[in-house]
Amino acid sequence: MKTNSNQVSLTMVITAFAIVYVIWGSTYLGIRYAVESIPPFLMAGSRHLVAGMLLFTFAMMRSATLPTRAQWRDATIAGILMLVIGNGGVSWAEQLIPSGIAALLVALTPAWMVLIDWARPGGKRPRALVGLGLLIGLTGVVVLARKQMSGTSSAYGWGVAAVLTASICWAFGSVFNRTARKPKSAFLGVSMQMITGGLVLLGLAVLQGEAKRFSFAQVTAVSFWAWLYLTIAGSLVAYTAYVWLLHASTPARVATYAYVNPLIAVILGCTIGREVFAPDMYLAGGLIIAAVILVLRGGATPASTSQNPSNESIATAQPTTISNPLLNVAPPIVADKPGADGKP
Repeated sequence: MKTNSNQVSLTMVITAFAIVYVIWGSTYLGIRYAVESIPPFLMAGSRHLVAGMLLFTFAMMRSATLPTRAQWRDATIAGILMLVIGNGGVSWAEQLIPSGIAALLVALTPAWMVLIDWARPGGKRPRALVGLGLLIGLTGVVVLARKQMSGTSSAYGWGVAAVLTASICWAFGSVFNRTARKPKSAFLGVSMQMITGGLVLLGLAVLQGEAKRFSFAQVTAVSFWAWLYLTIAGSLVAYTAYVWLLHASTPARVATYAYVNPLIAVILGCTIGREVFAPDMYLAGGLIIAAVILVLRGGATPASTSQNPSNESIATAQPTTISNPLLNVAPPIVADKPGADGKP
């Protein structure tokens, strides 16, 4: 029986979207479980270093050329901004705040990117719709920041501040990557950021005394499987699906993960993670999701590249940031922003 190629292609696209939506949305809860018995910087550093080495090996097996010194330098800068401060900050903060709150705050990364892009020399002024989205998003952040948790209000505030700082640095790293020196292979470029960022995170873990305090005997089964899930599913499987989608779909459609992931994270946090959200948290979540939609739609530009998934020379297939956060923090699609170069 002959299989309809269009049907197979549609099935692959739907599957890829499901992977990006669910896996990246679930990484926030995965981080929360992982840091229960693994120090945050040690957890994040080892996860990214392992994933980066695997991805680097894969890229070199596909005949990628060795990166230059300048490319390693720029990969290190991006890795520090997005992985050390970005993902490391989120991992540290999830010791203090629920994973759903962290996901909602990270969702504002596209908004910070618009402001940073506007502030840079020659940057473009945001459209009115984008400005409205930024205002609504900041309102949501104020609602979240005002949340007082019984007996832990100070810790909660530090957690919110850490995630906001992480998302802003991730945005800076994303904008930096537009002009950074990168190898032609998208997988090689991402692996370099993972390797350098992972090494810096491990160095930070040593400076913070995490290595001395760490013991494999103290790692619970839940934390170990969460670490493995973040490393394999979050950093490798979902990212591969994401890169493939940049070939197979439009940037505007792929960008929908920016507001679907937080919803998945909140749902999983409230159900599996048993995180309790007060009514004002749902209000803040609604404001932030609405803000992300307005920012992405207000900054959308028509796709100018082919959508043939087999064409590896497509501009949008060259990611300039890595899949986090996240987290793994999921990166924003800058291809949907005015003046973007076609990558998250």
